[in-house]
Amino acid sequence: MADEILTLKEVADYLKLAEKTAYRLAAEGKLPGFKVGGGWRFKREDVLQWIENQKNKSCSE
Repeated sequence: MADEILTLKEVADYLKLAEKTAYRLAAEGKLPGFKVGGGWRFKREDVLQWIENQKNKSCSE
């Protein structure tokens, strides 16, 4: 499924972050996500693009 939706726990596990850290990044608008019924959800495609952007940001500094 191209538009796979991930939960906060799944994103935290994927990025090897604490759930609290993933929540904070999402709440601050630093990690692309959206809220559904009070819980965070993330499109896998958006998370992968965010990772690429972070890699490019690190290389240019």
